Amino acid sequence: LTMAKTTIRPLGENVLIQPMKPEKKTATGIYLPENATDERRQEGKVMALGTSKDITVKKGEKVIFKRYGSSEEIEIAGEPYILVNHKDILAVIEL
Repeated sequence: LTMAKTTIRPLGENVLIQPMKPEKKTATGIYLPENATDERRQEGKVMALGTSKDITVKKGEKVIFKRYGSSEEIEIAGEPYILVNHKDILAVIEL
């Protein structure tokens, strides 16, 4: 992933994920207050892959990952990202 002059290239079995923004409104139309959506999201978009051949997801896929697995939260150009081990990715979201 390249942002301005910053490049992030995960190593080994790590995957860089951009977490999805929390919903401000429920499916039934109820608006949620800011503090109701503070909990860490489990869904995101794969932005970059490590060098391991064991990684089964692809760049651009939407995935569900463990909420409290082995991960590292980082910020690039004001946007949140999460580095997770590929083993902490639980599923690919297919629409």
